Amino acid sequence: MVFFVIIPVLDKVAGEDGDNPSDTDVSSMQEDKFYRWCTYAFLPIQFFTLLVACWMWAFGDLTIIDSIGLAVTVGLVAGTGINAAHELGHRVEQHERWLAKVALTQTFYGHFFVEHNRGHHVRVATPDDPASSRLGENLWTFLPRSVVLGLISAWHLETQRLARERIRPWSIRNNLLHSWLMSAVLFVLLALAFGPAILPYLVLQAVVGFLLLETVNYVEHYGLLREKNARGRYVRCSPRHSWNSDRLCTNIFLYHLQRHSDHHANPSKRYQVLRTCDEAPQLPAGYATMVMMAAFPPLWRRVMDPRVIAHYDGDVSRANILPRKREKILRTYTAPGCATARMTKCR
Repeated sequence: MVFFVIIPVLDKVAGEDGDNPSDTDVSSMQEDKFYRWCTYAFLPIQFFTLLVACWMWAFGDLTIIDSIGLAVTVGLVAGTGINAAHELGHRVEQHERWLAKVALTQTFYGHFFVEHNRGHHVRVATPDDPASSRLGENLWTFLPRSVVLGLISAWHLETQRLARERIRPWSIRNNLLHSWLMSAVLFVLLALAFGPAILPYLVLQAVVGFLLLETVNYVEHYGLLREKNARGRYVRCSPRHSWNSDRLCTNIFLYHLQRHSDHHANPSKRYQVLRTCDEAPQLPAGYATMVMMAAFPPLWRRVMDPRVIAHYDGDVSRANILPRKREKILRTYTAPGCATARMTKCR
């Protein structure tokens, strides 16, 4: 109700944020510890809700349907925890990076700490990035591709780092291994405290949490492609290479994650100083609404495909297109008389 009804309604009522920090305020806001404590504070909330849910699964008078519903709800909170981990994991302060790993333990998604910072931000809006969805790709084929290839990429990136330091991959200094170990310890302790019957629900909430993250990835980068320069290399990421959504309510709940265009152009910025950019392509609604829309591929493509094409001034060949649908999409949107400028699809 909160995620998919109340927040979208508040987004509609409150409208766009549109309030960018001034140049003179950026420095003081960047160092203001109040905003840091706003991210730190989410972690105790996250784990308190998990403990309450474990108690209810173990001792509450819940039906199986009730327990599944509770697991989905807790998973949505855990997915929001990944967003807090996202903000903390970008920081250089060691304690914040450690807190990012703590936030990821509930979803068993510790490899996100490696893949997002050293993989996704390097390859975003290119065909090489598992987390960048392609024009013509639906959510249900994107999710397994992003989850599996993101995990493989994280392992390669981390083993390469360790090799440079002459450390074996199967070392506790491997960020993936010790993050997964933290998750395993958490799950075992909860099972010992509340009984092994809670384990299926722990797994379900973890899956819901990381699939929410990957669905947001799908929304944030659909169809966008960085251009190549004269040397054949992708140009530096700019605001036009990520979708932006400046809805006020969701910005408050998600630490300005919707100002994703500025985040990818300037990843060292803390969330409170991110700006909404005129050059960035704009989503038609906030993330909660777009996540629901993505679950229905025909509706998603009807809404988003014309926006991708309009962003590239009608030249669909400049988009990041799903390879197996490339010829079909090119034929569809480059046929004579196709009114891409009016954001309508040729038949």
